[in-house]
Amino acid sequence: MSANVHYIANRLDWLARVKEPVLEPDLPIVDPHHHLWDRPGWPYMMPDLLADTNTGHNIVSTVFVQCRAFHKADGPEELRPVGETQFVAGVAAMSESGQYGKTRICEGIVGHANMLLGAKVEPVLEAHVKAGNGRFRGIRHITAWDPNPVIMNPAYTPPRHALQDKTFQEGLRTLGRMGLTFDAWLYHPQISDVTAAARAVPETRIVLDHVGGPLAIEGYAGKGDEVFKDWSAAIRELATCPNVYVKLGGLGMRINGFKFEDAADPPTSEALANAWKPYIETCVEAFGASRCMFESNFPVDKGSYSYGVFWNACKLLAKGASADEKRDLFAGTAQRFYRLKTS
Repeated sequence: MSANVHYIANRLDWLARVKEPVLEPDLPIVDPHHHLWDRPGWPYMMPDLLADTNTGHNIVSTVFVQCRAFHKADGPEELRPVGETQFVAGVAAMSESGQYGKTRICEGIVGHANMLLGAKVEPVLEAHVKAGNGRFRGIRHITAWDPNPVIMNPAYTPPRHALQDKTFQEGLRTLGRMGLTFDAWLYHPQISDVTAAARAVPETRIVLDHVGGPLAIEGYAGKGDEVFKDWSAAIRELATCPNVYVKLGGLGMRINGFKFEDAADPPTSEALANAWKPYIETCVEAFGASRCMFESNFPVDKGSYSYGVFWNACKLLAKGASADEKRDLFAGTAQRFYRLKTS
């Protein structure tokens, strides 16, 4: 296994082996979690995103989430991530011209700021707000931690219980005071940390990324029932915090153990829906559709399935939902959480 188990190569020829008609093509969708970057050998810039969003689903708007893209090369360390917001705001401005289609690309921007600065993070947040030119919505400070270094993403080395740190929580409190939100990305054994932070800072709205990162590799391999039991109990407890929401997606990484990438052909939407059903149903039952939002997590999850197939899977998973619930799951919750104007 490679040193970084999170990312799977995007193989366009492999993804092309599965083609499906688009289900419910008129259903409005806000994709509240994607990235843009220009990594060596793996670019995913605006044309790449548009190639995915223009595959037949009605993607009306998107939210960019931090990924260390285009940080400033110099200046104070705490202000360097503002370069990412400047870059994304430029992409959003291009999209708003209408020259690239109807989708409002990067209508919302989630950047990075070090919450361990506590209240001193305020000038960094102010710089993000200014750079976002009306589009900046919040912060993601990744706190994913595991004692096994193979599971740890080498790009992030947070302390074990960062979200329980009082100074970190003061940073979260500053976010709330400024009307900004927090994206929490960590692994399932750490979900209780989000609960503790949400209760300590009830004035700040928090969204749990990728259904809370259920792990299924290394020491968690072969323990699916145990992991699901622990994960589901933590999810239900977290759902008692009214300021917390959850993103439904992000299950295409190698750490989740579904091994879609190992098959001769990519998964169909039906295969994805069947595999994910216990996780998605548990989240929706616990949080309610009004606090749940489907997310693509592209291009990270593109190593396991195509964009069109992913959204078909989401529509299969939402088959039993009411019209109002479906509107929330695919657009409404994301619009409210990230204060998006697109309707």
